[in-house]
Amino acid sequence: MTARLPAPLAESLLAEARRDGIGKYVVGALITDEDGRVLLLRRRPDDFLGGLWELPSGGVDPGERLVDALCREVLEETGLTVTGVTGHAGTFDYASRSGLRTRQFTFAVTVGATGPVAPTEHDDSIWADRGDLPAVSDETRALLAG
Repeated sequence: MTARLPAPLAESLLAEARRDGIGKYVVGALITDEDGRVLLLRRRPDDFLGGLWELPSGGVDPGERLVDALCREVLEETGLTVTGVTGHAGTFDYASRSGLRTRQFTFAVTVGATGPVAPTEHDDSIWADRGDLPAVSDETRALLAG
């Protein structure tokens, strides 16, 4: 894996989450194409928050490094391979399906190719213009607004 995330940044983000009493960590990927559109995946109707569009994201396993979880989740959810992490795009908190306080750390990433996208845990994918987003959470909308 060639993707890198500076250790001090990861340590700082996790230390702050622990201080804030966060019980679960999630990583999200901000992937853009050559036209600046962002990749979004739609949650299956029968899933938690069904029908909502979101960035590729998923849980960090116990003991797993953030960058490893990020690369794993992008590959699992889209079939795309992360080749680099270009920055921390933002963080937001929410209550998970189980009620745990969850923090999503979102990182801007580069991928080897932007397609084809092969969603496995979602029912659709789109490349969306940030100014014309489908149904996304308020947190995702704010993160994409910068």
